[in-house]
Amino acid sequence: MGTEQQTVGPMTGKERVLAALKREPVDRTPICNPTSVATVELMDLVDAPFPEANRQPELMARLAATGYTELGFDTIMPVFTIIQESSALGCKIQWEQKDNWPTVRMREPIWEDVDEIKIPSDFLTHPDTKCVLDAIKILKKEYGDDVAIIGKTMGPWSQAYHCFGVEPFLLLSLDDPGTTKLALDRLKEATIEFGVAQIEAGADALTLPDHATGDLVSGEYYERYLRDLHIEFVERIPIPLILHICGRTVDRMEYIAQTGMAAFHYDSKNEPGESMEVVKERISLVGNINNPETLFSKGPEDVRGEVYKNLESGVHLIGPECAIPLQTAIENLKEIPKAVQDWHKEHVN
Repeated sequence: MGTEQQTVGPMTGKERVLAALKREPVDRTPICNPTSVATVELMDLVDAPFPEANRQPELMARLAATGYTELGFDTIMPVFTIIQESSALGCKIQWEQKDNWPTVRMREPIWEDVDEIKIPSDFLTHPDTKCVLDAIKILKKEYGDDVAIIGKTMGPWSQAYHCFGVEPFLLLSLDDPGTTKLALDRLKEATIEFGVAQIEAGADALTLPDHATGDLVSGEYYERYLRDLHIEFVERIPIPLILHICGRTVDRMEYIAQTGMAAFHYDSKNEPGESMEVVKERISLVGNINNPETLFSKGPEDVRGEVYKNLESGVHLIGPECAIPLQTAIENLKEIPKAVQDWHKEHVN
């Protein structure tokens, strides 16, 4: 088992999550949402639709709280997008409507040269970063004793995609490792600045997505460009960090486990058992209920099967593999905590 249950009395969601992130004993495996469980159905339920819920703190907090109040998760995560910092850095954003995610206009990069990288002086007071900080303050005040409030600060690899464009940045990483490292080193300050500000606002842990995904770069690339940076983030951001990388990533889990990150939020393209075998007890795993097939297209029994598979492998925190499709049925999301609780009744003394 990845965590111990039988020796611990009842815990709050916050206590449960923070213990599991340290691989300490818990009363049951926590249900954790490191990315987004926002859906159109939940938006309608609390009258907090996209895009407004990405730009107005009260609506952001209200929609995020449904992860706890309606779904029964042990965490609340108010940052539904991956573009809040990009907006503050100057990227052009397509905000979309309530049934679609806002995105960076990748064909309109803001920088072409590393010397152009600059973190604006109003980075933390820009409306789209300040919205996150204000939403965390609201949630901390209302739910902070009971539930873990998780923030999000994007890693420099992700930011480079947004600011330079995916293809130009990947070509740079192939052709000029030195300049690539310089770009990441300059961009890391935005990651740290926003992360520390969220701690001050009341976050208990932070998701740190850095999209060196399995379908675009290799495990060797992760070691070359990101491992040492991620070690630095652990040293400079004094809060549990949950690294998120999509795709098949078992080839870099050994390096990820060396970073000192509290946890790795892993994709359903990786088997729970093989992933646990690699990370052992050096880092917690969070995940990895499949989004497009299981949560979006199948039913509660299929969700339950994946939850049980993770629990039987000893995965430390259970939740969706990534931000869920906006049309996902609420009943499938509610099945995650139900399945966790039932499994523990069946298996834990």
